Amino acid sequence: MIASLILDHAFLRIGWTNWSAVIPGRVYRSNHPLPFRLRQAAARFGIRTVFNLRGAAPNPSTALSEAEAGRLGLTHVPMAFESRGAPHRERILRFHSLYQTAEFPILLHCKSGADRAGLAAGLVVLFEGGTAAQAARQLSLRHLHIALSPTGILDAFFRLYAAQGEGRKPFLDWVREDYDEAALRAAFRPWRLFTFINDRLLRRE
Repeated sequence: MIASLILDHAFLRIGWTNWSAVIPGRVYRSNHPLPFRLRQAAARFGIRTVFNLRGAAPNPSTALSEAEAGRLGLTHVPMAFESRGAPHRERILRFHSLYQTAEFPILLHCKSGADRAGLAAGLVVLFEGGTAAQAARQLSLRHLHIALSPTGILDAFFRLYAAQGEGRKPFLDWVREDYDEAALRAAFRPWRLFTFINDRLLRRE
């Protein structure tokens, strides 16, 4: 617990959860929950599956939440996404496959609940038939997402689908057949000031 509180900055998450409903009663998002927060979420919202968007890399907070999920009888799924890179086609498709077979309600979390949780929440919106604009609203300053920093490439991903595929091709077909990760990376340029704020001052993962 000490390693999580200090090395992973979990002390900042004791009183702050960055919690919200993506689809009420079905899908929720938050920052990385401490064990007592996970117990509360399971009791209050009936959470059955936890998607850890930080992936399976060793981390003291992940060890704690995975152990607590086991005690609570929840399914813990490591599903890594990047916060500063173009979303990978294979990861989007894997997430969709896992989402289809998950036991609901589910909780999506990364470290701060701002960027990777926003991406996954936006993908869920599209999986469920929502629009690119509705998906992009999951990446908001309300969740501490800074669109002008390197994490803004996630916003650019949803804009790219809106421009290239929406209304002409289902989202997953566009991902499989047309989405160009390299082109998105090449086209995106963050603002230096907000890069400094996000990466150096806030030290976001």
